[in-house]
Amino acid sequence: MQARIRAIRLEAEGIASYRLEPLPGHHFPAFTAGAHIEVALERGLTRSYSLVNDPADFDVYELGVQLDPSSRGGSRFIHERWHVGQVVDISEPRNHFPLNESAAHTILIGGGIGITPLLSMAARLQALGRSWELHYAVRTRNSLPFAERLTAMAPVHLTVDDEPQTPRLDLQRLLEGVPDSAHVYCCGPERMLDAYRVHGQRLGDRLHFEYFVASTEVAIEGGYSVRLHRSGQEIPVKAGETMLDALLNAGVNVPFACSEGICGTCRVGVLDGLPDHRDNFLSAEEKSCNGSILVCCSGSRSPVLTLDL
Repeated sequence: MQARIRAIRLEAEGIASYRLEPLPGHHFPAFTAGAHIEVALERGLTRSYSLVNDPADFDVYELGVQLDPSSRGGSRFIHERWHVGQVVDISEPRNHFPLNESAAHTILIGGGIGITPLLSMAARLQALGRSWELHYAVRTRNSLPFAERLTAMAPVHLTVDDEPQTPRLDLQRLLEGVPDSAHVYCCGPERMLDAYRVHGQRLGDRLHFEYFVASTEVAIEGGYSVRLHRSGQEIPVKAGETMLDALLNAGVNVPFACSEGICGTCRVGVLDGLPDHRDNFLSAEEKSCNGSILVCCSGSRSPVLTLDL
């Protein structure tokens, strides 16, 4: 789809929001809380960004983008090149971090730019009249985005790392006290998510999380082949390229978005062989079963990996 940038607003130090609207005569598809869209940038570069606005806001997609000093092109391109009135290419919304709207209580936990998918969840829960609370940690007051929106929400517990007077975020204590039937959602930096997953193991499928950056390096060692089950074609993956690169260069149509193993768009079934999982999307159980792989970032530990393609 195409969208026009209607407004750009500086939300915090290094963080800007971008409000997108459809072109005249067109409409945006509805989205659910926690959803994201893919944004096409330059030279085939695509990045995923969560929708931060209330799903009830028709024909508006709002993104929050933090400028990453080590950006490989995504956030830097947006901060430096996007301007009001510009027409950009986007995908329809997808949701790999869905909200359970029937939960008796919902706990949202965010760190830094990880607040973005939680904002749409909070708005939806508020509209439904559900019981919920949000715990949000930032390093400094200057790095706090969407401050006005957060202030207007009553059940928000804010931790500012360099302000000792603000309540501290104790993940272990918080997760140990999660009531029965409550669901918990977390999005934030790697260290927060690692601790969250350790302390929240007992919650099982009531524990939800989303990484916004990859925590492992993409597999580019190569030296193996990918066999396509449906056609029998065998494609070598050379050193220096990803499995996705090899597939695309061979003319295989594989959907992808983030290229970092966090969105799940490029998930493909595995029929034979041993994957080298490098993603932050599949659960530990899914990885141990080796039934699927994210081809954008993962590799193979066996000489041949057979995919359901």
